[in-house]
Amino acid sequence: MKNALKSGYAPVNGLNMYYEIHGDGNMPLVLIHGGGSTIETSFSNILHLLSAHYKVIAVELQAHGRTNDRTAPESFEQDADDVATLLKYLNIGKANFFGFSNGGTTTLQIAIRHSGVVNKIITLAAAYRRDGFFDGFFDGFENASLDSMPGPLKTAFLAVNPDENALLNMFNRDVERMKNFTDIPDSDILAINASALIIAGDKDVMSTEHTVNIARLIPGAQLAILPGIHGECIGEICTAKPGSKMPEITVMLIREFLNG
Repeated sequence: MKNALKSGYAPVNGLNMYYEIHGDGNMPLVLIHGGGSTIETSFSNILHLLSAHYKVIAVELQAHGRTNDRTAPESFEQDADDVATLLKYLNIGKANFFGFSNGGTTTLQIAIRHSGVVNKIITLAAAYRRDGFFDGFFDGFENASLDSMPGPLKTAFLAVNPDENALLNMFNRDVERMKNFTDIPDSDILAINASALIIAGDKDVMSTEHTVNIARLIPGAQLAILPGIHGECIGEICTAKPGSKMPEITVMLIREFLNG
């Protein structure tokens, strides 16, 4: 984004991984976007609010936005490994993490697979089991085409990467990742030892009970169910409401958690 203090590409497990650094602070906050998204589409309405108080590192994952693809499928486990490798490249030993949607699932995997780099985690609309989504959710991926991708996400992707083939490739990667999504064992969630804030909308794409289960499994986790649909509370590009104060409220909750 235009006000980034630094942006660049890092050699990460066969990728040239795009990242941006905003703000300043001793404990970085890493932002991990949702599926089909870029830094801007997930976080443009809260990034400036967060970077006013923290050093924020925003990333783009495999095949998304300005990050290229590799000759291997996407997976939440590989995404977690990529983020951890990026932090090593940036000489960051420990950080906080905030992941939205698929980025929330990636955040859970970071806490499971790379606990040493994790201080605290925040997830918004994360999932760890297939049965946590609303009925029929996965049916939509069986015959999915690029036409079904939300227009604002396509426009935003092409604004930072004008390659139509890259857009289609990213879409196909994301579809396959969701079709192949397997449950994270309860034992893995129970083993997360980081302080956690688990958030979802009350009309999200997964059930409230699913989000409650994540918070119950992570020892000592805090839980927030906020009004709205998927991503609305952070002003995600497809669900943002003009004039809404929910992004500011959500950032206040995040700050209370991180500063506590």
